[in-house]
Amino acid sequence: MFRRLSPLRSSLFSRLQAAHRLAPVIAVRSILLGGLCSVLLASPVQAAGFSRLAELSNDGFLISAEARLLPTGAQPGETLGAISPDRLLTPASVTKVYTAAATLDAWGPQHRFTTELKSTARTGADGTLAGDLVLVGGGDPSLTSEDLWRLTQRLHQSGVRRVTGRLVVSQARFGPVACATTDRCRALERSDNAYSALLTSAGVNYGSWCVQVAPGAVGGPARITGCNSQTPLFAVDNRVTTQAANAGTSLDALRVADGGVERLTVSGTISANALPQEVYRASADPAHQTAETLAAMLSRSGIVVDGGSATSMEPAPASARRLAAVDGKPLQEILLRMLNYSNNYMADVLALDLVTTPRAELDQAGQALEAFVAGVPGHGPVTLESGSGLTTDNKTSAQGANALLEYMFQRPALFPVFAAGLQAPANGPMRFIRRGSSTFQSHVMLKTGTLNQPVAVRAVTGYFRTASHRWGVFSVLVNGTASTPYISWSRVLDLASLDLDRMISDH
Repeated sequence: MFRRLSPLRSSLFSRLQAAHRLAPVIAVRSILLGGLCSVLLASPVQAAGFSRLAELSNDGFLISAEARLLPTGAQPGETLGAISPDRLLTPASVTKVYTAAATLDAWGPQHRFTTELKSTARTGADGTLAGDLVLVGGGDPSLTSEDLWRLTQRLHQSGVRRVTGRLVVSQARFGPVACATTDRCRALERSDNAYSALLTSAGVNYGSWCVQVAPGAVGGPARITGCNSQTPLFAVDNRVTTQAANAGTSLDALRVADGGVERLTVSGTISANALPQEVYRASADPAHQTAETLAAMLSRSGIVVDGGSATSMEPAPASARRLAAVDGKPLQEILLRMLNYSNNYMADVLALDLVTTPRAELDQAGQALEAFVAGVPGHGPVTLESGSGLTTDNKTSAQGANALLEYMFQRPALFPVFAAGLQAPANGPMRFIRRGSSTFQSHVMLKTGTLNQPVAVRAVTGYFRTASHRWGVFSVLVNGTASTPYISWSRVLDLASLDLDRMISDH
């Protein structure tokens, strides 16, 4: 569900728009001050701005950090702190701000992706469609069961009651996309998470299966249903035991695919008075998942499909006519969800949508992102091989990330939507960022990035407002090494927030 902006974020949102009355001046001053900023970055005084964060360098962690005030009106920009700002490091999910910026630049905030049902056959007077029914995946990263139900009802309204052929899910736009990371390749056979969901232009529910676990009789098994149907659309091995009230709930789930059949094993315990718990696990074949989900909905709505369901990498025939269609959520809503919950599936599908040729792969999506970054003034080198950041091969610098943030700040038609997806620590959905002083909690809007293998990555980027209401940008990239494989988020945020707190209060 779309989240209403909090009072704090609503206030920030209104300030965003007011800040752009001076946008033309900002752009000119940014160019004039480019050389001066380079000099400032080398200054020991400026590097001291991150004196607390610098402690991590002594422990062997690699750091790229920069914080600077943006030029506004008669006030020039100013670098407040920097540590190796041009060092290229892995940004993890900070990559998603690049995906958000590139897609806003390409399509604008009101763009919608369309999913269609097509056929070469015509519906007879008795409601029979003598041919295949083809779902054409439009690359909608936020397509859900609710959207498929609306599509089903529109097909029913068109008069279709029986399909003599097959239900075919076409992922000709892209998919199945070759796995490029260990987690996604493993998900072809088994998955114990949802973040490694596989990619297709015809996916539903973020490429993940969902079951709902509810308590049964004490001492007996829990009750497990599909999140969108009473009966799960795949095999479920229920090993969850119902415990006494207030005894605690602990669930584990593993999805395994064998011979094209997917089975989800759910184990653990649930309290007798617990609310139903939803469990998500990445599907082994998201296009097949869409076919199974849509087939169940067609059946429930009274539309019989004689030929079963299938998936295809071929487009619908050129002679096929549209029978029903559904438009997805506007891009601005997609980005809010993608950034707030750091959804890898949504980010990579969006990046793939940037590729204009059919059968897109992730390396092409990365090239499309890099082409966008090439037009960002002052960014510098970057390597982007995915839109999600679910790879250590993505590389950027604090200086580059800040250049992107400034570029979006200078675009008054896009900046409010772009910034709305960032979290204020005080009330963002990710509770682990609720650290630091009240100044840091309420004066910062940020996006984090996390990886744990093969080494730790802790990255954060965003905007801040100083005590004098100046806008600033900051980026902190911390990468572990073979000798420093792990660092907690609490330590990184505590140190970075102390430095930023001082910068905010001093200016």
